Order: sequence, then structure tokens, then C-alpha cells
Amino acid sequence: MSHHLFILSPSDTPIYSLTHYSTKPAAAVTSPLAANLPTWSTSAFAGTLTALSGASSATQHTTSGPVRMGGGQDRHVIQMIANASLDVIEDLVRKENAMYLRTVDKFNEWTVSAFVTPGNVKFVLLHEAKNDDGIRAFFMEVWELYVKAQLNPFHRAQGVIRSGVFDGRVRATAKKHL
Repeated sequence: MSHHLFILSPSDTPIYSLTHYSTKPAAAVTSPLAANLPTWSTSAFAGTLTALSGASSATQHTTSGPVRMGGGQDRHVIQMIANASLDVIEDLVRKENAMYLRTVDKFNEWTVSAFVTPGNVKFVLLHEAKNDDGIRAFFMEVWELYVKAQLNPFHRAQGVIRSGVFDGRVRATAKKHL
């Protein structure tokens, strides 16, 4: 199971992104398009069909056993889903006073959760499984780490975060809560 975190500035410029693969076992998702492909088809074609269908992966059966192929994990598909949810996030920010917006959008098996800081920095998380308490705790800890990174006098305000320490701590937080 994977999680994709994007931190966006108030002008929707990417500040930080993270892809986290959870160690928790996930149910296998089979793409209906890729499932109809013959076993001799190329993996690139099957991966393209899987990406278009939105499945996170496809399992293709061959004579040597099942082969798992990447699909919806393609970076451009993930970014498209996150960008498509930004309008919904901004509408919810105008209506609600809460920082944690919970589930704001869904695209196939991907659920989009959002957290907006008082400075209008958006934390967008794409995930496959429902875990509201863990996601809320994750967002709160990442927000604290973000504030600490912004307080660094050598960091440009709302600039891209390239700190290895920040990245390591966000990864540890993701492992803990997701």
C-alpha cells in the first residue's frame, strides 16, 4: 500500500513530495483492462492500461507464475490526481474553519485527504486505505516539522525543502502513522 504526500505553497507550487510504501499488507487490486490482456502481451502495454484504469498494480499470470506489474503508481498519474483535487480543497477551505479536511476527493482506488495550515500551505495525501486517525496524526506531526523547517534562518520562506533531516523525519512519521 502506498501513500503520496505533497506539500504545496499558497500559490500551489510544490515545496516537498514523498512516496511512502507501507509495510502493512494490502489487498491485491487487479485492473479490469489489464486482466483481459493475453499472457504474451508486453508489460509496458499492460502497465499503460493499468495506469489509465487507475489501479495501483496489475497481476499478470504467466507459465512461471503470477507477475506483478506497476501501473497506477506512475508519477504523472499521481500528480494529476493531486492537482485535480486542489479546486475542491480551496472550496472546502472557504466553507470550513478546520485545518484537517479529511477526505476531499476520490479517484478510482485513490482517496485524497488534505490539511491546510493557517498560512494556506496545503498538505495533500493520496492513499488507498481509510485511516482517519492515523492520517490526522500524520498531518499534525508533518505540520510541526514543516514549521520547524520554516524557522531555519537559512531556508527561504515557502521555498523547496531539500533538507535530509526533514525528509528523514517525515519518512519516520509516515512509517509510524501510515
